[in-house]
Amino acid sequence: MIASIIWKKLRDAFTDLLPIILVIGFFQIVVIRQPLPQIGEVLFGALLVVVGLSLFVQGLEMGLFPIGESMARALARKGSLFWLLTFAFTLGFSTTVAEPSLIAVADKAAEIAGQGGLIDPGVDSLEQYAFWLRMVVAFSVGLSILIGVMRILLGWPLHYLIICGYAVVMLMTVIAPKEIIGIAYDAGGVTTSTITVPLVAALGVGLASSIKGRSPLLDGFGLIALASLLPMIFVMGYGLIVF
Repeated sequence: MIASIIWKKLRDAFTDLLPIILVIGFFQIVVIRQPLPQIGEVLFGALLVVVGLSLFVQGLEMGLFPIGESMARALARKGSLFWLLTFAFTLGFSTTVAEPSLIAVADKAAEIAGQGGLIDPGVDSLEQYAFWLRMVVAFSVGLSILIGVMRILLGWPLHYLIICGYAVVMLMTVIAPKEIIGIAYDAGGVTTSTITVPLVAALGVGLASSIKGRSPLLDGFGLIALASLLPMIFVMGYGLIVF
């Protein structure tokens, strides 16, 4: 029984990764026409990715999704708007701070900014730049989740928020320093990654299913879209200050 479940999880993970494997194999064999370097390490690394992905998905199903939904339902039953909004903000902030992809992007952005002479290339200056970049992104995600929860509670149409938000993004793109624009757009993407998405999605679905008149399908989703929108605005604002 256990072996069957493990095999199914590994098979599903391999199936998910199969398009990537086919693309890499096609270009390596047909276009580049060279054998993969260090083929043994590549195959072993691919095996680790399959095992890690299957464990990660299982962890989401067992841990993060149930926690997010149960806490959202519990806070909705408690009937305290203050604690519900506080939970929404702190959840968005804390999960974003812990995002490995954001940490990597912030460190790399600081390194490139130092090499380009935009900031002092000293270690303290680079660490400070990367730290505040992460804090700005984390704050913006927390605020976006708070706004998303208010949208679910009050029934605001999602498309109005998205249209207005991207209008602000286009305006900020015009006035922001060009050195920060690419980082800002990437920051909008890295915030919706491995840790943030499961908890935030579970929060929205759990909250919508706990409120009378709200549909988990229609109202429970959309938080991730807001979480990728506000960081672009805030990071470009950060660039106006730093650069």
